[in-house]
Amino acid sequence: MFQSRKAISPILATLLLIVIAVAAIVVTYAWVMTYIGSTTSQAGILLSEDNCNWQTGKTLITVRNTGTSDATIDKVYAGTSGNLTLQTGVTFDPSSLVSKNGGTTTITIIYSWTSKITYYFRIVPLTGSPLNFQETAP
Repeated sequence: MFQSRKAISPILATLLLIVIAVAAIVVTYAWVMTYIGSTTSQAGILLSEDNCNWQTGKTLITVRNTGTSDATIDKVYAGTSGNLTLQTGVTFDPSSLVSKNGGTTTITIIYSWTSKITYYFRIVPLTGSPLNFQETAP
């Protein structure tokens, strides 16, 4: 009974192993390229806070873009810990466009603040991740 069974030929076994190895390489390559593509596109806009200047009745925030794409500031939120509200009295110097590779803009928020209170800010660009930070008023 055992002598009548035939095994797979060595040539077919070798070809099968080669096909499996090539398929594994293709799947790994596709996964790596997708991962690299998603992480590099996220670095397109990278906002950071340079300075927060508290003046009577307003706050000046300097924002820097160290990313590889220009950023346009869309919305600005400010408030205490759980009360972030959209700010409407906002101006930009020179504009709401923050140039790539280290460009800056100064955002002026007409906002009444109280000394020694921590305020939370969210700067939202049209595309990319928002910048969230907190500062304590002097």
